[in-house]
Amino acid sequence: MASDEYSSAYETYQKISGNIQKVIKGQANAIRLLLAGFASGGHVLLEDFPGTGKTTLAKTLALSIDTDFKRIQFTPDLLPSDIIGVSIFDPKERLFRVHKGPIFTNILLIDEINRASPRTQSALLEAMAERQVSIDGKIFGFDSLFFVIATQNPIESRGTYPLPEAQMDRFALQLSLGYVGTAEEVAILTDQNTVHPIESIGPCVKIDDVLLLKTAVQKIFIKEELKKYIVEIVKATRNKPGVQLGASPRASLSLMKTAKALALFDGYDFVSPDHIQEIAVPVIAHRLVMDAQAQFSGQTPERIVEEIIFSIPVPT
Repeated sequence: MASDEYSSAYETYQKISGNIQKVIKGQANAIRLLLAGFASGGHVLLEDFPGTGKTTLAKTLALSIDTDFKRIQFTPDLLPSDIIGVSIFDPKERLFRVHKGPIFTNILLIDEINRASPRTQSALLEAMAERQVSIDGKIFGFDSLFFVIATQNPIESRGTYPLPEAQMDRFALQLSLGYVGTAEEVAILTDQNTVHPIESIGPCVKIDDVLLLKTAVQKIFIKEELKKYIVEIVKATRNKPGVQLGASPRASLSLMKTAKALALFDGYDFVSPDHIQEIAVPVIAHRLVMDAQAQFSGQTPERIVEEIIFSIPVPT
């Protein structure tokens, strides 16, 4: 990577990744994928069991960047206006004033997104897809850095509402952290013996550094053959037995953009097939809807995507 622009962007990635790993132990790959979604302009859904560090990971990323950060705890009684804002009548001025909600920030953490009602979940659709919201007929845009990290617990059913397909499709990636190894868990106990390490974490990069990182990712080269390879992978999900609803062209775009980010993270200014294969499952699997027979037989979206990758010839 000869370009100074690419080198500077790579250094920004290394700083953020290193800062996060001071707090999050044994999750280097998850951090890499999270930052791929962030640097490529997508949004990320963290789905895993309680206590695996989902919220801590999201907060550490936000604290590593010198920018605005807000957190919303989703609950069943939360309303759309609690998120996007509302117009309130000012009796002195005799006019309505817009009071913006917590969604107006650069990095937004939504904790337990599946605890809110579908009506409240839908308030995020316009924001995540178009980086804007509508309040009383007026459109309010967001900064180009706007990034949503949502968490959800896959095992709870009481008081939760499954995310609809349209909502799932708004997330560029879905990640699971999983449990760490013995050595890493011992390190967690040591680090948090007296105080949580996140309390000592501060910004390691500025917002301008992140914007340059995102620009550099966009400029990463990808061959036409690899674009066709991406489309063939995504298209194959639409005709795969057991899949009721395949991935949309939005999945193809997310796969291309996140693969570019991984290429930059590896020090390349071009995308390779390995980058596409590495990110394909996190990008595509959560968008697939399996039919009942496939679910009962134990087939999973992740396995479907892996089978597709294995079956499609890799461009040379």
